[in-house]
Amino acid sequence: MARPASGEPEAAKGQSLWRSDIVPTLSLGMPLAGAQLAQIAINATDVVMISRLGATELAASVLAFNFYMLLWFFGMGILQAAIPLAARARSQRRPRDLRRAVRMGFWVSVYFSVPVWVVLFFTEHILLALDQDPELARLAGIYMRVLQWTMLPALLIMAVRGFLTVMERTQVVLWATIAGAVINAIVDYLLIFGEFGFPRLELVGAGIASVFSATSTFLFLLAYALWHPKLRRYNILGRIWRSDWPVFFQILRIGTPIGLTIVAEGSLFTASAIMIGWLGAVPLAAHGIALQIASITFMVPVGLSMAAMTRVSLAAGRGDRQGVGRAGWSALGVTMVFMGCFAVLFWTLPETLIGLYLDFNDPDSQEVLAYGVSFLLVAALFQLADGGQIIGVNNLRGLGDTAIPLLYALFGYWVVGLSLSYGLGFIAGWGGVGVWFGLAAGLAFVALLANTRFARREKLHLVRI
Repeated sequence: MARPASGEPEAAKGQSLWRSDIVPTLSLGMPLAGAQLAQIAINATDVVMISRLGATELAASVLAFNFYMLLWFFGMGILQAAIPLAARARSQRRPRDLRRAVRMGFWVSVYFSVPVWVVLFFTEHILLALDQDPELARLAGIYMRVLQWTMLPALLIMAVRGFLTVMERTQVVLWATIAGAVINAIVDYLLIFGEFGFPRLELVGAGIASVFSATSTFLFLLAYALWHPKLRRYNILGRIWRSDWPVFFQILRIGTPIGLTIVAEGSLFTASAIMIGWLGAVPLAAHGIALQIASITFMVPVGLSMAAMTRVSLAAGRGDRQGVGRAGWSALGVTMVFMGCFAVLFWTLPETLIGLYLDFNDPDSQEVLAYGVSFLLVAALFQLADGGQIIGVNNLRGLGDTAIPLLYALFGYWVVGLSLSYGLGFIAGWGGVGVWFGLAAGLAFVALLANTRFARREKLHLVRI
């Protein structure tokens, strides 16, 4: 008779442990998701403001911005490697090692930015070599000559943001990003159009706004990290001039595969846009709308995955093997719930969601709506696959496992995803829907492999306690 009585507290204890993992995942991840949405708002503000200058200026800014973002994504991926290093140091109560990881994150930001500035300086020449329109290339070059200086503060934001995430202070990241979005909108308005006596600088004004916004956000986060009583004792700027090459190269070794993985995923979506562009302007417009909607909802798993990577690293650092599993699987479970809700929304209200982006006075709007609805129905499956892959990959990153996930990504995105997109879209004749099914299949393939590898982490000796 004693066995059931003793089992009840154990079951209750197990449920309590899982609840104790879900709440921290949400409290860490949701502010980061909100910060990602605020970042989208910054980009959207730039597009809206620049579009008032004309289609040529807008097209030039899109060319420059996409080129800039490709390099920024790579740098941001490298810097993610500092998070598990800092998290392990914190959980093992090694404040000096935590400070070294953050300090070398700052160093990586500088060393990465310098050669990137040189490359971006020649944006006009690069675009001309890619057979872009000379006028668009010229305007893009003018815009980039200012926008390029955003690279360093934008990467420094990621470095200090990683520290704040490890220290479980992500609310300030949300508010700083919102403040940056407001600053960007104000400076955009003043300098693009020359309002209130300011000079009319057009694209140059938009570039200045981006630099000012990123720099302000970084300084805000840095000031918080240096001022807060529980954070300032880490003195993350202490001996900032002092090198620590083993940590520096450890960040590069772990982070380079992360950066390449992010670029591989981004290039898959670029390739999908090119393929749908072969079908005509209307399907491409619908693709852009559906992808924008899916990108907004994707910000939730992005935030949760950063929380998962941090919490997996913290558990591994303190030698809690079960905690590693709970941190990873609870993040996956919460993400699937969110993405499942978004999938239901896509299934039940596709016309309403697509219609928000359309002007029904345009004669092409009904055709765009029809294509967009078909894409959004596939995007419901796409949501679950995309959420699953980013959680699975970031759980592995939390264990410092980045090389094999890169191989998964290259094969999943480029062999499975791209070949199926082309095969279903053009050989099987499914058109744009086939391309979207291919995208979903590639993401699902990576999700399956990454989460299977995380499940086998003990047998693969990925948890080095």
